Amino acid sequence: MSRSSLARLVLLALLWGSGFLWIKLALRGFSPTQIVLIRLTLGALVLMPIALARGMRLPTGRTTWAHLFVAALVANAIPYTLFGVGERTVGSNVAGVINATTPLWTVLVAFLAGTDRSVSLRRGAGLALGFAGTLLIFTPWEAANEIASWGGLAILAASASYGISYVYMGKFLTNRGIPPIMLSATQLSAGAALMVLALPLGGLVAPHWRFDAVASLLILGFLGTGLAYVLNYRLIGDEGPTAASTTTYLLPVVAVVLGALVVKEAVTLPMIAGMVVVLGGVALVQRRPGRPTNDEPEPAKAGSPPR
Repeated sequence: MSRSSLARLVLLALLWGSGFLWIKLALRGFSPTQIVLIRLTLGALVLMPIALARGMRLPTGRTTWAHLFVAALVANAIPYTLFGVGERTVGSNVAGVINATTPLWTVLVAFLAGTDRSVSLRRGAGLALGFAGTLLIFTPWEAANEIASWGGLAILAASASYGISYVYMGKFLTNRGIPPIMLSATQLSAGAALMVLALPLGGLVAPHWRFDAVASLLILGFLGTGLAYVLNYRLIGDEGPTAASTTTYLLPVVAVVLGALVVKEAVTLPMIAGMVVVLGGVALVQRRPGRPTNDEPEPAKAGSPPR
């Protein structure tokens, strides 16, 4: 990997890994619904001009737009809102660690949906290991554990929704002639439209215009939901999807470190151990037997970060 690509990889991991912290800080002034609406709008305002400036055309056809709205629902509106709801009661570091289960959900959903029925001992062991790590993170046998709560379950559901979205987009939207940046721009726009409809669900409360909340929301929208996708596509183009997928292993680490440094969130042994076990499971399920690792395709991340 070239130095410039390595710098993009590190910046991308920081942008997506810090997203959980920005959500936590934005909640000091805004409701989850408001955060998601503003985040998606700002992200679309970054990507759409870039796509149009490169001569890309908006998708046409009712069927395509229907798929875009469904993708926006399961890849943006639902998981982004659930992260906000969950982080009201659990730490941003917990959100980052649980989010690492997304590739496990993707494999499971793809198998259940029939889009990828490939079965191997390695993938089965990876799924078992990954979900065992998830159980370790939640430690439900500890009554005082805040992670084993509705907030923790909301974040786990958000990760599962990401898994559903990857399978859905892979079947109905990717490889259909829509450039990735335009796909993301239109999906974020569709998500913003959905969140306007969701405003009666907690979005009409008066926000508190605190500096830290406003700044966090601007960073989350312009950088974490806009610039990050540009970096991701550039990294995929320069180094390939496998190199870009390395961010999967960096995001929870960034989330844990920033949570501890910025908002003094506690780091527990079960959380760290569970994260290591989950990432070990992810490494197993993402590796396909009989193919060189550097040629593996990875799920498209159009419109929804693994974070």
